[in-house]
Amino acid sequence: MIKKRMTLAIGCALGTLYTLSVPALAQDTTQERVPANQAAESTDSQVVVVTGSARPQRRFDVSYAVNALSQSEVQKLAPLNMADLLGKMPGIQVEATGGEVQNVTRVRGIPTDDGYALFQQDGLPLMTEINGFFFRGDSMNRYDLMTKTIEVVRGGPAPIYASQAAAIVNSTTVTGTETTRGKAQVTVGTTGLKRLDAFQAGKIDDRTFYAIGGFVREDDGHRDNGFPNDRGGQIRANIKRVTDAGTWKLSANFLNDHNVFYLPIPVADPRNPGVSLDPYIDYFKGTMNSPSLRSVRQQYLDGANGLQTSQRDLANGRHLRFGNIGLQYDGELGAWQVSAKAGLTKGTLDFDAFYSTSNPADATTFSNSFLTGARAAFGPVARLGYTLAGTGQAYDPASASGLVMQGQYRALASDFHSNQADINFTRHFQTGLGNHDVKVGFYGSAYGATSKSVYNDMLIEVQGQPRTLDLIAYSASGAALGSVTDNGVLRYTTTVNAGEVDAKMAALYLNDTWEISDFLRLDAGVRTERYKYDGYALLTTQANLGNAATLADNTTRAFSGERQARIIKPHTTNWTVGANYDFSTRFGGYARMSHLEVPPTMQVAASVDPLVLTTKANQYEVGFKTTFGRSYLYITGFHTKFNPLNASFVAFNPVTGRNDQTVPFFGKAVISGAEADGAWYLTKDLVLNASLTIQDPQYRNFVSATGADPSRVVGNQIVREPKVFGNIRPSYRFSVGDNVVDLSGSYAYTGKRYVDLFNATVLPSYHSVGAGIMVTRGDWQFQLTGDNLANAKGLTEGNPRTDTLAGQGSNTAIYGRPVFGRSARFVVSKAW
Repeated sequence: MIKKRMTLAIGCALGTLYTLSVPALAQDTTQERVPANQAAESTDSQVVVVTGSARPQRRFDVSYAVNALSQSEVQKLAPLNMADLLGKMPGIQVEATGGEVQNVTRVRGIPTDDGYALFQQDGLPLMTEINGFFFRGDSMNRYDLMTKTIEVVRGGPAPIYASQAAAIVNSTTVTGTETTRGKAQVTVGTTGLKRLDAFQAGKIDDRTFYAIGGFVREDDGHRDNGFPNDRGGQIRANIKRVTDAGTWKLSANFLNDHNVFYLPIPVADPRNPGVSLDPYIDYFKGTMNSPSLRSVRQQYLDGANGLQTSQRDLANGRHLRFGNIGLQYDGELGAWQVSAKAGLTKGTLDFDAFYSTSNPADATTFSNSFLTGARAAFGPVARLGYTLAGTGQAYDPASASGLVMQGQYRALASDFHSNQADINFTRHFQTGLGNHDVKVGFYGSAYGATSKSVYNDMLIEVQGQPRTLDLIAYSASGAALGSVTDNGVLRYTTTVNAGEVDAKMAALYLNDTWEISDFLRLDAGVRTERYKYDGYALLTTQANLGNAATLADNTTRAFSGERQARIIKPHTTNWTVGANYDFSTRFGGYARMSHLEVPPTMQVAASVDPLVLTTKANQYEVGFKTTFGRSYLYITGFHTKFNPLNASFVAFNPVTGRNDQTVPFFGKAVISGAEADGAWYLTKDLVLNASLTIQDPQYRNFVSATGADPSRVVGNQIVREPKVFGNIRPSYRFSVGDNVVDLSGSYAYTGKRYVDLFNATVLPSYHSVGAGIMVTRGDWQFQLTGDNLANAKGLTEGNPRTDTLAGQGSNTAIYGRPVFGRSARFVVSKAW
């Protein structure tokens, strides 16, 4: 019902866009609008950035690394998802293999799955923290035609202009102008993708302007789940009012979307790593997601409330719903320029996913490991045998791979809110020794979330869309005496957690940009933040649910009825100092030092006995930049020291089925490297874009509190971080009659990585080749894009629930998340 209402509402809104566009088609579309076939003609020296700067500046003039992408540039890149788009930027390595959202983004080797990259919309985050409970910034910040530009700041002043940030990804939204304009776009793809995007913007009266747009989309997905992968949509709108006192903008967002999550799959037989499992789980299409997991029973005891039971559907995926209302004011107060922004966000997450756990196991060895427990429970058990869950039909693993495996069905829920405001004042001062742009600001937020997690361990066969299995105890006469499993559930509720936290934070920041001369600029800034997390976690105990016919419910986790309350008050201070010197109008350079402190997330106050640690990093950058006409080159050397760095992790225990093996590792990390970003116009129509990152991410001086040998970690390459990655993107434009044709290609490379701290198991290097063609005829565009055309293989992630410490028992990874195979998308759009 929710889906129907959402689809109807967005469909009506997009239909309204079409209705509004009809009179606009009769207007003179040449006024105040750049024709589609000229959208890519601006030079890099004309690109203006607003993120991380006191005032809008040319990209060439700022003293930090930033990329700014227009809507037309994003369309030409045709990314699969937001992570794929960010991966085109220098210094950003991504694992864009989890689906449309919740992918891994690492900035300059920062050893976290988000790279401390904070997402903003028009300079204000939709949520104060970088991540929510099992969702990241790319889950909330979706690209559509209402996105005007995307600016990506790496390092630099990011810690001053955002909380917890070593990088900022800021999307600016389309607003209305004097000329009514709009666009509708239809996308279809080989993955079953069907998507409609649309927007329209214009004027209501001489001082009031509007913009509205969004998308609706369905997609079967890159991997064959046996059910649709993504379904849902987004709508955004704003009204801008220009007054004598300044400009006001009221905006609203609403997202309601389901996204299925892809987890790692086994790709080789652990008994013989040289034997591929491709005959059973297709490398490019296979997944452990399955229609057999569309009705999974979960049950647990909840103190005085008794037994709680529910049926979960894997097709629900990551169901994120949220709304945001924002208000922005820009004006002047005497000699001060004032910018004030406020946003209220409220949403829910309902998440179902099937996580990888331990390696596949020989079916006989696996069943024999349960014989002792089965005999203790059911008496004279002669043997254990497999059946297809819920059917009683015998299943012989030897007729297939000879393997079985377990996976973890996770059901999670959260209600969250984030109310934030930012007000800053900027003033230009003329002095005897140059000019100053001083910005002073305040950021405040009240935010919080509930959280609940219930995990089951499931027994499955080794194949794509696996069927769930039961392991039955038989007597010598063949009579069924009991079952190790219960309708495919190997262990009920190996994990159950719940909690709630309310957070408050306040930040003061100050930045001064000092232009000493036309060639030399200095800037410095400081930001101090205070947090208060007030939360609790429900305590758990072990419980037997009492079904004597199965072992699956013997050792479940249950809420004890007690809670652990916690108040945490982190305090952080960030600072930055930078200098920019232009040797001429074509050559320049800059240098910068920054200090970043990232407090523990609010979720620590909703956890039982959490680790409370503030991560600290010192960042150093030196950059060189040059521009020749439309060609340009930016090179930045970077050096980052983390002290302390928390590399602790929670591992899956295949014996208990619990994620209860906490391995604390603390120490230092050092990442040194260089990134390059350039465009070379061989002719005015033939251009070669490229980005390259070379880095050396290392662990240093680690200690462990559990006896693990930290000396084997020191000097090793940071987990899942390559030393080399980059891409090359040639393009050529020519005309055929009234048609403008853009041909483009791409080659992307990711170097060797390791799945584990000990660097025992390698994730081999991989590459991919893509191509595209775009034909523009007046206001119509037709685009065909293909990715990984050669079906090149590559693994990301590994299996972090079990391999983070010492690898996978093989030199080369046999378990991981493969890159997507060959796919194509066709886009038709009409502008007005």
